[in-house]
Amino acid sequence: MHCPARFVVARHAEAEYERPETGVSGGSLTLLGRSQARDLGERLRSARVAAVVSSGLSRSVQTAEIAAGVLGLPVTVRDGLAEFDVGDERGQAYDADVFDPVMAAWREGELSAGVPGGETGRQTADRVLGVLDEVADEFRGETVLVVTHGGVILALWGAIAPGSPDAPASDAVLSGSSYAFECDADGWRLGHTG
Repeated sequence: MHCPARFVVARHAEAEYERPETGVSGGSLTLLGRSQARDLGERLRSARVAAVVSSGLSRSVQTAEIAAGVLGLPVTVRDGLAEFDVGDERGQAYDADVFDPVMAAWREGELSAGVPGGETGRQTADRVLGVLDEVADEFRGETVLVVTHGGVILALWGAIAPGSPDAPASDAVLSGSSYAFECDADGWRLGHTG
């Protein structure tokens, strides 16, 4: 139980969307996105990744499949890794005045914040950590690549290492970027990036 499971949690690569509204569930990788996904797999070649797990949203699945192809692994899809529910903003034009303060709050550990009618950071982190705890039980002592979304990553930072100087800026969870977390019997913490 004390042997940690290591998670490399990545944001999906750059995608184009069928519609410009907030909360769309589709998204296909651009040419740059495909390159970012391959690069993600290449960066992890020496990490001896044991499994690749992805959100069920197409942009994440495509990213995971390309990275997993580089690593010679299959992809397991877990719906609990999806992006947070945007509530009343679903179908609206993206509004930085609504989302940016929420994402900044999550990064700092203020997980009670949320978009009106949507998930709070606490709800998002609890949902995702529930999935990751199950995966950790299966892969103790091993490394798992998890492909998910920017809001999920900020909620995880807020839950695991609030206010960490290593956290991405609330507006800079870049497409294809990745972050390391570890889990053992003592709980969750930041992992080593090397």
